[in-house]
Amino acid sequence: MRHAVVMAGGSGTRLWPLSRASRPKQLLDVVAEEGGGAHSLLAEAFARLRTLLPADQIWVCTAARYADAVRAALPELHPDRLVLEPVPRDTANAVGLAAALVADVDPDAELAVVSADHVIRPVDRFIAALGTAYDVLAVRPRALVTLGVTPTSPATGFGYVQKGAPTEVRGAAEAASFREKPDLATAEAYLASGKYVWNSGMFVWRAQTVLDALREHLPESAAGLARIVAAPAGPERDAVLAEVFPTLPKISVDYAVLEPAATEPGRVAVVDLDVAWLDVGSWPALADTLATDAAGNATRGLTVLVDSAGNVVLSDDPEHLVALVGVRDSVVVHTADVTMVCPVADAERVKQLLAAVEEAHGARFS
Repeated sequence: MRHAVVMAGGSGTRLWPLSRASRPKQLLDVVAEEGGGAHSLLAEAFARLRTLLPADQIWVCTAARYADAVRAALPELHPDRLVLEPVPRDTANAVGLAAALVADVDPDAELAVVSADHVIRPVDRFIAALGTAYDVLAVRPRALVTLGVTPTSPATGFGYVQKGAPTEVRGAAEAASFREKPDLATAEAYLASGKYVWNSGMFVWRAQTVLDALREHLPESAAGLARIVAAPAGPERDAVLAEVFPTLPKISVDYAVLEPAATEPGRVAVVDLDVAWLDVGSWPALADTLATDAAGNATRGLTVLVDSAGNVVLSDDPEHLVALVGVRDSVVVHTADVTMVCPVADAERVKQLLAAVEEAHGARFS
């Protein structure tokens, strides 16, 4: 049976101060709706999957501290489809935990792993790409399939997947290699070659296949996950999870599984995802979800801008006005307890700024 899991455990530190430890970006209402209003990235990710799967085949993996907020945000989510990480141990263990719990319910499960951080348009192309990935599993049961976004620019903020020869499934190719975030010249060469796609961080595989791959490439995690699932569901399993999960080696699924598996011919495939894809991981990226005026200012909330251009301005306080005059290419974010200002060019350094705030003031503003 086909299943999907939405990975929703990140804290979104580069969207501070709007995103906080208790209010992560995937739960913020940042995606604008026609006619006004907005909804969360998590709600959008769940709704995308509902066009393909029934609610009881959709899982959400998130941090334990977000459990109540996720349940409130997704009233359709079945209670036993919520996978809770007691602590963050990177994506290899999050994906492995979800796969282990899905396989415990359905040993033959085919599992799509998608992110709660993305805005994807149009949805029907995304669903078609998932269908192609599932088709690969029909002819290659041991395949690890990644979704590769058709690049539209020489982006340096994404990893890349090098496409090899076509597979027997139309729209899918062999994954020849995985490349880290490149410099601009390398990214331009990737784009010109037509052989590289952006690594979306979304995958399709049999749940048991990824558990087998973890046993091969990350045996310590595989053993810990097996111990967790061996415990009866309920308080006993929760206790084992709390004991074992924090001890697992912290590593991404790309490093732990995909990259070593890609050296085995025919093991890793990549499916083209030809969509408008927005990874909402920074203020400039979030700006693409906001209303924009003729001067290129992306705004939300109570704002007034005079002789200003190229700014990202947001206030989540309906009684607080943010007013700019003569300001260019800046990010201005106001919340009840923090006002943050930085050049758009330095938006990637907000994570560094938060670390400095935490050093000066502890967890008060994080």
